[in-house]
Amino acid sequence: MHEIITSLLHGPISFEKLGLDPIAINLGFFAIKWYSLAYLAGILIGYWYLLRLIREPGAPMARRHADDMIFYATLGIIIGGRLAYVLFYQPDILHNPMDIFKLWNGGMSFHGGVLGVTCGILYLSWKEKLNWLRVHDYIACCVPFGLLFGRLANFVNGELWGKPTDAPWAIIFPTGGPVPRHPSQLYEAALEGALLFIILWFAFWKTRARYEPGKLVGIFLLGYGCARFAVEFFREADAQLMEFADRTGLHMGQWLTLPMIVGGIYLIATAKSRRIRVEPIAGSESVA
Repeated sequence: MHEIITSLLHGPISFEKLGLDPIAINLGFFAIKWYSLAYLAGILIGYWYLLRLIREPGAPMARRHADDMIFYATLGIIIGGRLAYVLFYQPDILHNPMDIFKLWNGGMSFHGGVLGVTCGILYLSWKEKLNWLRVHDYIACCVPFGLLFGRLANFVNGELWGKPTDAPWAIIFPTGGPVPRHPSQLYEAALEGALLFIILWFAFWKTRARYEPGKLVGIFLLGYGCARFAVEFFREADAQLMEFADRTGLHMGQWLTLPMIVGGIYLIATAKSRRIRVEPIAGSESVA
């Protein structure tokens, strides 16, 4: 800790001095990485929070639906996240299709994970005759947990670092050369994870947003989109997409985020027009 404080006062921090190890548990013949635990923690804590949300009057789903949703969400995150990463960030993997399944080598796209979870929500809502947009509102409130843990895991892995900077909190990452860089993973953890959760928490618990279908989803899309778009200016583009960023003026992550921002604004602006008499899934009394 003394070394970290000294570095903040007199120069950039060396990542090695932080004493972080990507491997959380090493049994010799089997190792568990923090990145894997981050996904697991995000899903489990998000599920716990979802159960808390649906205990409130007027919930769009019952406990049995939440139990099914955790399964579909997990599939959506893995399949959607991986396929989107391959298509948009690392298409060379398609030359060896079997490499698509090598999840242990890393490579997941949040945008793809969002689409995968959305597909899971649509299927569950169709199957159980639920209001898919209201279900989506509740799921959106749970997503920031995964974003927070995932970005912290990126930092522990020393990956996805930022652009060179002379800021006093800059870090010299082992794979980023000898230059101090923005710890952009921590910026994303703070904005996409912690701050976005606080905003959604306030909207759910302190306003009537959950009775205006699509409003919470819109807040999530707009909040995440703006946070990701802004942080990308401090984040180094993926090595294989440097030329793309130079040619287009924006990173791939920023281009993929633009539809989220537009969609979020639309959902928020039109939410009041979808304001409905809310009937709870369990019980018979209308609540709003």
